[in-house]
Amino acid sequence: MTGSEVSPSFRLAYVPGVTPTKWVRIWNERLPDIPLTLVAVSAAEAFDVLRGGGADAGFVRLPVDRTDLSAIPLYTETTVVVVPKDHVVAAVDAVSAEDLADDIVLHPLDDTLAWERLPGRPANERPATTADAVEVVAAGVGVLVVPQSLARLHHRKDLTYRPVTDAPESRVALSWPEDATTDLVEDFIGIVRGRTVNSSRGRTPTPAQPKRKRPDTGGGPRQKSAAGKTAGKSPRSGSGGSKGGKRGKPRRRS
Repeated sequence: MTGSEVSPSFRLAYVPGVTPTKWVRIWNERLPDIPLTLVAVSAAEAFDVLRGGGADAGFVRLPVDRTDLSAIPLYTETTVVVVPKDHVVAAVDAVSAEDLADDIVLHPLDDTLAWERLPGRPANERPATTADAVEVVAAGVGVLVVPQSLARLHHRKDLTYRPVTDAPESRVALSWPEDATTDLVEDFIGIVRGRTVNSSRGRTPTPAQPKRKRPDTGGGPRQKSAAGKTAGKSPRSGSGGSKGGKRGKPRRRS
């Protein structure tokens, strides 16, 4: 390898709440010689990282600008409200946005939900991050509506969460720059889509091995003699007469 050549590698960005462990494990099993590096990014900066070449692909939250980025939607998350454990919401299985009308609903600057109208009463100021908003909820000031994965990510023993049945949902997708759909990106797409290692759209399939010729065991049709006649039977064998002889006419008795 010359000094100008660079060993292949794959950089995978991911936003908070996404757990890429399963896909990374499959990558390491299939491509052990190509290291995969994880790049943690915020939801807001994920697209700039992809466009700037800071990652080859990334798990992001929709919507994605399809002008220069490709995306494959993967799954939709349940939306939940994070509340103190002694909050009235903790006593029910699920709530609606209307049930939060009397609560201060925090709206962090990195919110990933596309609200037409935020439920509840607004706070005096918006927390900078979801993590900051969780701390405010723990202090007993307001509640927070987020995708369930973020509630799990910022879990605290003094907080709990419940589904919000009519809140906007967050969708997670795999995205990459459209003009940089490399072979390694195709490999990772195949892994995410669940393709097998020999899939025609994944890495180059393992070539099929030629079939071996079955050895001649002698148990097939009768072998022919060198003269091309079937062996084991005289070409003019009769029903017991001498070789080449003919039966004469029977003599008349006197």
